[in-house]
Amino acid sequence: MVSLPAVNVPGPRRVIGINLDAPLPELVADETGASALVIGYRDGYPVTTLDLLLTADPADASRALAPLISSMVEEGAFDDHAPVSDDDLPTISVVVSTVVDRVEDLGKLLDVLEHLDYPRHEVVLVDNRVKLPDIDALPGMLEGRNVRLVTERRPGLSAGRNAGVAAATGEVIAFTDDDVRVDPQWLRAIGTRFVREPGLDAVTGVILPVELTTPAQIWYEAYYGGFSAERTFAPVTIVPDDVKGAMRHARVSAVRPDGTVRKTFAVYGIGAYGAGANMAYRRSLIDTVGGFDTTLGAGSPARGGEDLAMFIETLWRGGRIGFEPKAVVHHRHRQTVEDLHKQLHGNGVGFTALMCALAAKDKRHLTVLARLMPLAAKVKAKQMASRLAGRRDAAAETTNEASTTRIPRSLAYHELRGFPAGPAAWYRSRRRWRDVEAGRFRA
Repeated sequence: MVSLPAVNVPGPRRVIGINLDAPLPELVADETGASALVIGYRDGYPVTTLDLLLTADPADASRALAPLISSMVEEGAFDDHAPVSDDDLPTISVVVSTVVDRVEDLGKLLDVLEHLDYPRHEVVLVDNRVKLPDIDALPGMLEGRNVRLVTERRPGLSAGRNAGVAAATGEVIAFTDDDVRVDPQWLRAIGTRFVREPGLDAVTGVILPVELTTPAQIWYEAYYGGFSAERTFAPVTIVPDDVKGAMRHARVSAVRPDGTVRKTFAVYGIGAYGAGANMAYRRSLIDTVGGFDTTLGAGSPARGGEDLAMFIETLWRGGRIGFEPKAVVHHRHRQTVEDLHKQLHGNGVGFTALMCALAAKDKRHLTVLARLMPLAAKVKAKQMASRLAGRRDAAAETTNEASTTRIPRSLAYHELRGFPAGPAAWYRSRRRWRDVEAGRFRA
């Protein structure tokens, strides 16, 4: 067993939303916490965040918050387009696949999904439990709700999502998870982006934390600097570089609304701009791809990667993905360190399992990965070295203690040890799915 040095355990961190167009509130430390993640809103949408150390003097918070009004708001975070007419918005099906292990969170999600500000949408809930418990909370939870229930007893999140897609009737299929709460304007932001940019095949959005009450939740935010990468509120379109030869679509660019390039990166890094908890696709794209890869995802030995596989497949085919910061959901991070360790280990397993799945589907990925590997290994090594040193990836250059949370080395250790386990996990997952299809699988 590796001995991992401890770090200071952070206290609860408040999650506070403020209206940047109104007078700034007076914020002080109290019994709920001495630090806060402040989310700045304009016109009802988040445009920036700031980690803030609170004191007994509200003037200290005011001085720290003042820059949010101008310099910390990213250019292009909101626009002056006229609203899209309800008649022009696409029909949307919201698919949630669940194993009903977070009953309270699922109930709160369904409360909001039914009453979203959107003219034509449906909610499709997929019961993805392999076996039912003796006491089942789901039937009672669905009483009186306008929710379509689909049953998929074959295991795995990909199988559940595919079953939801098969039952859905919308032109666009939006996905979220049962540990997420969505903003009332979530679907309107997605539908509007599809209308304004007809060439898009998919839209992703911002993922914010529901709460930061435990050390595990705070460390998760610090570890990634956001949900899956450094959090940004600038809208971009992810466009594959259409070069000739083996590297066609292997690199992609994040393009701002004015046509300038924000950054260029390998297609395998698309996780910086999306995750399965907040993504939507045109139905036509999902049908063309053939659905989510059933050898990947939660509930399979591969543990994850199905959302990234769909993003990569979209770009690999020359498609475009729009990152829309107005499409906001709030995720409940793992509350215990033990569960966080399991999640990060699963992330490591899932990523290398994903590489195997991609290569098995299209051998050109092997050529691309071989060419990109030296640079990717250098970047990943630098990133892991930073994490093993206990530094957050996206920490700003500031003396604000709340922005420079030290993270335990155990987080990087658990993710790192998952990488070599991915290929074997994917092979087990592929074999299990073949057994499922042949009717030989037993839970």
